Amino acid sequence: RKPVVLTGLELGTCTTKWTIDYLSQAEGSKEVKIHVSAVPQMDFLSKNFVYRTLPFDVFVRRAAEVKHKEYFLTEDEKYYLRSVGEDVRKDIADIRKQFPVLAEDVHIPEYFEKEQFFSSVFRISSAGLQLWTHYDVMDNFLIQVTGRKRVVLYSPRDAPYLYLSGTKSEVLDVDNPDLEKYPLFGKAKRYQCVLEAGDVLFIPALWFHNVISEEFGVALNVFWKHLPAESYDKTDTYGNKDPMAASRAIQILDRALKTLEELPEEYRDFYARRMVLRIQEKAYRNDYG
Repeated sequence: RKPVVLTGLELGTCTTKWTIDYLSQAEGSKEVKIHVSAVPQMDFLSKNFVYRTLPFDVFVRRAAEVKHKEYFLTEDEKYYLRSVGEDVRKDIADIRKQFPVLAEDVHIPEYFEKEQFFSSVFRISSAGLQLWTHYDVMDNFLIQVTGRKRVVLYSPRDAPYLYLSGTKSEVLDVDNPDLEKYPLFGKAKRYQCVLEAGDVLFIPALWFHNVISEEFGVALNVFWKHLPAESYDKTDTYGNKDPMAASRAIQILDRALKTLEELPEEYRDFYARRMVLRIQEKAYRNDYG
């Protein structure tokens, strides 16, 4: 249950074929919805980016540029494609459906059963683009086909130090964090790797990750259900909704906290601390490495 970089895997012809020219021609001018950001660090909480639509071939060439002659916000804006299903509310991302020509070039490492497959997310990023720190609820492979990425990871156990809002951390700049605003962040243990073209990073479920594209690059994220299928929310098309049992537990906890508000402050404080101790006693693991 720890991240690992796998090298030397047989990934198919994508590692040699996926040049800018080939990508542009292979899927033509089909329209894609992309993120466009005027700053390198994208923040999903403040939404410091806009969504725009471009023909795929135009998008690929723009994403590979450093300065743009044509642009939406600024001449050095960053682009990011995260493929989605035909209906984002119902359909998962699957490269075989959204980019069938490119899918033929990829061999996905077979480390899980076919019926466990959840999604294959096609990603293209401008050089210098940094994605927010977040966790996913499914195991996944980040297959770096072209370009270089740096990935910073944090253990699920360090969640108390990451200032979470849902599945995302509020700490945007993990290299130069504002420790006055986020004083506990300094306690989080940082793990880091650099993915070269052809490398595959295994990211276990619940491990936080922050990704920066050091070069223009193309990647494929493959998610699979390592828990029993009924554990997952059937409405989840992105692989980031908490398991059903976890969602129910959080709802129950919210009701319990609401009930505590009926007590005077000193009693509320006392029984809240008892609840925390009970949760630690009943649910915390004591064998973390």
